[in-house]
Amino acid sequence: MSSGLDRRSFLIGTSLTALGLMGSSKPISEEPTSDSDLDTASIASPVSNHESPRSCRPVDPLSALSEGNARFAAAWQNKNSALSATARAEAMSNLWIDNCYLPAAVLNQGQAPWATILCCADSRVAPEWIFDAAPADLFVIRSAGNTAFDEAVASMEYAVSVLGTPLIMVMGHSGCGAVSAARNSDPLTPLLEQLVTPIRASLNDDETLEASIKANAVQAAKRLTERSTLLNAAVSAGNLKIVVSYFDISSGSVSLI
Repeated sequence: MSSGLDRRSFLIGTSLTALGLMGSSKPISEEPTSDSDLDTASIASPVSNHESPRSCRPVDPLSALSEGNARFAAAWQNKNSALSATARAEAMSNLWIDNCYLPAAVLNQGQAPWATILCCADSRVAPEWIFDAAPADLFVIRSAGNTAFDEAVASMEYAVSVLGTPLIMVMGHSGCGAVSAARNSDPLTPLLEQLVTPIRASLNDDETLEASIKANAVQAAKRLTERSTLLNAAVSAGNLKIVVSYFDISSGSVSLI
């Protein structure tokens, strides 16, 4: 976080900038976010001679995530078909070459992330990697099972009210261990039990693991506006978009729920 946080403006939730509430079960690359298609989209506005932390903000944040994930998924699938470690490394080497990178002097001024991601702490699920994003692009909160715990919600309030992030994505993923633990009756430590309790509330006995993972992500997104008057007000005003997604580890693709 930037050391220049104005505590009063954060607490009253001023300076919100963003989009609206939506959801779908299409691939992220197919989801429209305005009157135009994603095809048109998300190149950042031209950078002036006087760069700022906002210089790399895309016109359409959801499209930028979509395009970044498409680049990652293509490289990921090529990597999966390679037989040697060298070939797999080469397949992934085309990532992180098309991003708008800000110099350290600009980054030292502050941050202006254009999307906030709530996702699992799983080591295979790194948003900067999955969305082919540059430093300072994404404000990321991670916990096992992508749960909307108090500190996560507070962090998102900060991202929206102080940093002006216009988009929140709650992302579940295939093979989530926290959701698997919530579905089972194995004994857990008190703290782990506390972590999976809200996950269990979203589950049905007769559903698949994938269905449980998606249901948990949807419920986590709903809790954001239920528990935060600031986030709820931003969505109601049309200033914030909250979306839910699912990352498939096998294909590398993210789809909207």
